[in-house]
Amino acid sequence: METAELKIDVTPKAVSKIRQAFAKQGVSGGLRLGVLGGGCSGLSYQFKFDTKPRATDHVFDYEDVKVFIDPKSMLFLKGMILDYKESLMQSGFEFINPNATKSCGCGTSFSS
Repeated sequence: METAELKIDVTPKAVSKIRQAFAKQGVSGGLRLGVLGGGCSGLSYQFKFDTKPRATDHVFDYEDVKVFIDPKSMLFLKGMILDYKESLMQSGFEFINPNATKSCGCGTSFSS
């Protein structure tokens, strides 16, 4: 279930990296994005493979990559952009979240 108000974006570079990770791990299904309590800023991002969506999940389709988000996490992730950045110092997924009022230096935890 996807609506205009409840939307996230995944950049083409992130889609490519997710696709590569699925192939490397030999898994199929989708990427589950979520929010968990904890982390140095209060909330942390959950990022894992899942074989299928749950009945209440919001399901987003980016080419052949599916992203699953549960309703509670969607409250914190709506409007977010998932990107993949590469530099000489580090490479990895970047969460650009308009709902985060503060985030930690590592970029994996935030508060809203």
